[in-house]
Amino acid sequence: MSRVSTRSAERVLDVHNSTGESPVWHAAEQALYWVDIPAKQLHRLQPQSGRHQVWSAPEMLACIVRGSAPTQWVVGAESGLFALDTSRDDTLGFTRLAAVDHALPGMRFNDGRCDRQGRFLAGTMLMDMAAARAVGQIYQLQADGALRSLLQGFITPNGMAFSPDGRTMYLSDSHASVRQVWAYDYDTAQGLPTRPRPFIDMAGFAGRPDGAAMDTDGCYWICGNDAGLVHRYTPAGVLDMSVALPAAKPAMCAFGGADMRTLYITTIRPAGSAADALDGGLFAIHLPAVQGLAEPALAHFSVPVSTTQNHFQETP
Repeated sequence: MSRVSTRSAERVLDVHNSTGESPVWHAAEQALYWVDIPAKQLHRLQPQSGRHQVWSAPEMLACIVRGSAPTQWVVGAESGLFALDTSRDDTLGFTRLAAVDHALPGMRFNDGRCDRQGRFLAGTMLMDMAAARAVGQIYQLQADGALRSLLQGFITPNGMAFSPDGRTMYLSDSHASVRQVWAYDYDTAQGLPTRPRPFIDMAGFAGRPDGAAMDTDGCYWICGNDAGLVHRYTPAGVLDMSVALPAAKPAMCAFGGADMRTLYITTIRPAGSAADALDGGLFAIHLPAVQGLAEPALAHFSVPVSTTQNHFQETP
């Protein structure tokens, strides 16, 4: 039987993100990185010191993965995949790796991450969600820099995650008209998802299936957008825990902290939110009985170093 956690997630940063997404824990820095999509920003928080940094980019940033070097990242943006270089506090390196041939104008990348072998997979979507066009695809970055289309027919691809052994890939469509999560067999040698089957019908639970994370027990954590909840499902697709937030639109969650037992949650601040609303903040909850899986860095791809300069900000 499912249960709501006895503790709600607490806000750890009053950041007022428009759309906080793609949190990733950087263990070597003991820092959390994430993006604010419409603001075209990359954020970093070092929880122990409270230091919060913000870089601005020339395109919307949607999903990030760590590169092969400590200050390198790869991001799915609007027009393709780019390398980010955070080695300088006053500039952000921004170098195109691969352009994407979108099906329609007004599209961008959305959710994505590396598989357990270090391949970067990311999905695209039409930004006008009211149009409800199933033109989104899942792409995989190849060693030669090409983008390989793996799956098609999504409105808002989301919730990508991989089981601890890497042999199951989870993927959702978070659009209000779909609200489904599927499980795929995943060929770890070839990087191919096959045999999709229903995993969770979110129409039977609170919220839309947004960004996800995995724990060491193979349980799938997914944000219930519009419901102010993060749900934990067992590998059998059974809901066994929900964590409440004082914000209605959790977007994505990620495990971090020295023991990987803190769940960080980014949120969305809807237009018209009250000035004192907690929407858009960064939240966290410590879960002593749960340990998260670390996210793999990008492998088998050489990320170039960029000298492109973009604006940097730091908050007190």
